[in-house]
Amino acid sequence: METVFDAHVDPALVDDSLSASTPGSVWLELPRPEHPPARGPLTCDLLVIGGGYTGLWSALHAARRHPDRRIVLVEADRIGWAASGRNGGFVDASLTHGFENGRSRWPDEIDTLEAMGRHNLDDMQAEIAELGLDTEWQRTGMLTVATEPHQVEWLEQAAAEDRGQLLDLARVREQVHSPTYLAGLFSADTCAIVNPAKLALELARACGEAGVDIHEHTTARRIDSGGASVRVHTDGPTITCRQVVLATNVFPSLLRRNRLATVPVYDYVLATEPLDDEQLDRIGWRGRQGVGDSANQFHYYRLTMDNRIVWGGYDAVYHFGRRVDSSYEDRPQTYRRLAAHFFITFPQLRDVRFSHRWAGAIDTNTRFCAHWGLAREGRVAYVNGFTGLGVGATRFAADVCLDLLDGEPTPRTGLQMVRRKPLPFPPEPLASAGIQATRWSLDRADHAAGRRNLLLRALDAVGLGFDS
Repeated sequence: METVFDAHVDPALVDDSLSASTPGSVWLELPRPEHPPARGPLTCDLLVIGGGYTGLWSALHAARRHPDRRIVLVEADRIGWAASGRNGGFVDASLTHGFENGRSRWPDEIDTLEAMGRHNLDDMQAEIAELGLDTEWQRTGMLTVATEPHQVEWLEQAAAEDRGQLLDLARVREQVHSPTYLAGLFSADTCAIVNPAKLALELARACGEAGVDIHEHTTARRIDSGGASVRVHTDGPTITCRQVVLATNVFPSLLRRNRLATVPVYDYVLATEPLDDEQLDRIGWRGRQGVGDSANQFHYYRLTMDNRIVWGGYDAVYHFGRRVDSSYEDRPQTYRRLAAHFFITFPQLRDVRFSHRWAGAIDTNTRFCAHWGLAREGRVAYVNGFTGLGVGATRFAADVCLDLLDGEPTPRTGLQMVRRKPLPFPPEPLASAGIQATRWSLDRADHAAGRRNLLLRALDAVGLGFDS
């Protein structure tokens, strides 16, 4: 059984559309201030390792909670250069990578998790406004579309559970004109869109204004602990501190216990040249809402402030050995597939060309949303596993890390989601075999009206299942 995205697209159109695209995130083409590498021995109250969203929110909120403490943040490369500068800029209220994923794992607290996620999104918006951060924040809502008949039933069920407004074929195509849309679910208040790189850079600015010392090009190599302090050995100085937030996302953890907790999965993205008013009129996309389709292998897309379409998703590629390697970002077959799917979705934009192509590694665990823990006698807090939906969830995650380090119980630290750990992935070659079999099975489900095979049903039964 074919899906709508198996339709033929002229290879010459695909080649031409990509011919002038340059490698690299469209978001990162903006001036970025330099932060000097760490020099000489340093001492601080809190050391944050990692200059992405989790680390930046952790440092900022720690400074706001405890303005008398010295806080240092170190980043091995540049602020926001990895996932925080390469994602689609969707700030979703969900903390659990979607309602269904959360309900299947924590049915007794899903209502609490949903409420906390909405509260986090509202507070994030308010804090960005309070601090005057230029992030291109737009609370435009999320449009989830059905492109296959069986997906219409999924959206109807979600609407029946009051998770959005159901739009029939005519009404969804009034929002955005695509011949692939059969129905839609519009959630007006559960998602915002931002410029993701600006969010990281503006958070770094706010950290600096709050007194945080930021050092780029400073790689943490090892954590030693003993007595009342923790020593972090970098490729420069040794940093002595009372506490650490380990926010290294997809990169190998400095804690051995976490080495099998996550795997890197590569996500690929295209950005078009800016659309003019006449091109925008062809697709009628005036609400600027985020859009995603409903398949297991799904696409996500949104408009930038200068009216480019950022178009990503579908392929999620794991490479044997858990390596994070920039060579994996050059994957012509995936960029060609994404371009073909773009023209299937918007055949009226055949004259549009892509200006940028890029990729990045997503950290995923076996429950597909964040997990936390403490190490080194409670002095090191860590979080990983956002699985590509961390722009909003990282703010909540940072607060959990700080709660854990403070040692005082809070509603956040009492959550089953926070207290329980996911099962680790097995070592190679089992990890690769299992991941590739699961990915193949999810693709087969998309081609079989959503019917899940024996492997997927078995994973569902033991709490390891996933759908979008």
